[in-house]
Amino acid sequence: MLKYALIMLTGTFIASCSQIVLKKAAEKEYASKIAEYLNPMVMGAYVVFFGASLCSVLGYKKVPLSIGPILEATGYIWVAILGKIFLGEHISKRKGLGLVVIILGIVIAAFGV
Repeated sequence: MLKYALIMLTGTFIASCSQIVLKKAAEKEYASKIAEYLNPMVMGAYVVFFGASLCSVLGYKKVPLSIGPILEATGYIWVAILGKIFLGEHISKRKGLGLVVIILGIVIAAFGV
């Protein structure tokens, strides 16, 4: 099961990376709506999202349904970290507290505390 859990976590991480790429693409100006959606950054990000979805499907072959959403919740943590690194976003006290609550929830669910 550990192998499949790692596949799911990898999928969550690459989905988070894809979200950062989509955010970067959204910050740019485009000549038309078609150019906005058919540019390499956006199309590549959606291909990566598709790969992340495949990781989730593959992971659910062995990971119990009760654990899957817990693993996918790590995406919130990755997006916050990647947003800070690549977008220069500020992690406010409120966001930080939210991330702590998510991490505590993951730990409690994982160890049955």
